[in-house]
Amino acid sequence: EVQLQASGGGLVQVGGSLRLSCAASGLTFDDYAIAWFRQAPGKEREGVSCISYSASSSNYADSAEGRFTISLDNAKNMVYLQMNSLKPEDTAVYYCAASTWQQCMLHSQLFGFWGQGTQVTVSS
Repeated sequence: EVQLQASGGGLVQVGGSLRLSCAASGLTFDDYAIAWFRQAPGKEREGVSCISYSASSSNYADSAEGRFTISLDNAKNMVYLQMNSLKPEDTAVYYCAASTWQQCMLHSQLFGFWGQGTQVTVSS
């Protein structure tokens, strides 16, 4: 059974940093791409970043490019999202998700496995 558990959210000031973690079980990164999505109140869920171990690729939404870094630790089955220079508009619930589609496209319908979210709040 594939399970994903996101953690690491919290309250941070504008310009601050957070590192989100996603603990994955029941899968190997050889077979799944892992992505971070987020959903702010009243808004649709949007893709933030994705990483594919088998394809040796990662990508980012424009809003995350240059500020966020996705990485994985294959030995620990963990995926991380380092978020720097945080802005109020980054406030959202962040979810990690897994997809057998390994081309790392940030479309939520491609991701069949989801973890619970972790709240990120950026205060000004």
